[in-house]
Amino acid sequence: MYTDTVFLSATTTPFSYFPIVLQLLAALGFVGITMLATHFLGPKRKTSDKLINFESGIEQRGNARQPVAIKYFLTAILFVLFDVEVIFFYPYAVNFRSLGWEGFAAVLMFVGFFLCGFIYIVKKGALKWED
Repeated sequence: MYTDTVFLSATTTPFSYFPIVLQLLAALGFVGITMLATHFLGPKRKTSDKLINFESGIEQRGNARQPVAIKYFLTAILFVLFDVEVIFFYPYAVNFRSLGWEGFAAVLMFVGFFLCGFIYIVKKGALKWED
């Protein structure tokens, strides 16, 4: 096993990264060409209706700098936090057979901590929307 990793690392050359660089250049080129094409080929009819700000079909009123309830930000942060925690299940799902019972116990502890955090935010009222 040790010789395989030495052999693989010894054969890595800068040319080995050529497919990655080629795909990156193709992606950037596609984005650039698409943006230029839409800019030059797209219609340019500016009307008063098109120039006003549009927010999900709701007529705007008042100042955009009004304070927003902290519940929106708290919900967004909690979503990101729990979403990132769920990502940690993928390595376990890929390697669950090789991890055995020890890995299963570790995942059960992870889920337990995950549920403790969720129960804590529910008891603190972080998900209640009424003011």
